[in-house]
Amino acid sequence: MTRNHPSRKPAKGFTLVELLVVLAILGLLAGLVGPRVLGQLGGAKSKTANVQTKDLEQAAELFKLDVGRFPSREEGLEALVSKPSAAAGWNGPYLKKGGLPLDPWGNPYHLEVPGRNGDIDIYTLGADNSPGGEGENADVGNWH
Repeated sequence: MTRNHPSRKPAKGFTLVELLVVLAILGLLAGLVGPRVLGQLGGAKSKTANVQTKDLEQAAELFKLDVGRFPSREEGLEALVSKPSAAAGWNGPYLKKGGLPLDPWGNPYHLEVPGRNGDIDIYTLGADNSPGGEGENADVGNWH
């Protein structure tokens, strides 16, 4: 008497050792690639701040064309979005999207009148929000 047993299929899947090897390889890759990716992310914030300061400077130039002067230190950059009382000829707002942007670290931009090398300086103090610094803590501005 012969019995017909269906042939057993081998179990599909991975062994624990294979899974551990794959996890170890992924961990090594993350350790090598992760710091480089995070470094690029930090540089992107400084580049964004640089672009925003240029946009603010262009808006201040438009303000000057209409009013005949740059915003004063007392008026600040807010003069680019809402009319100051002593700004005859104001034809703003001079910034698109209707508001004064914060820097990439969530802090307001600064305005100095007169500037170091020109009529105005528009800048951010970087990630640490204090003067000076290096890398992401460095000041970013429209200095020429």
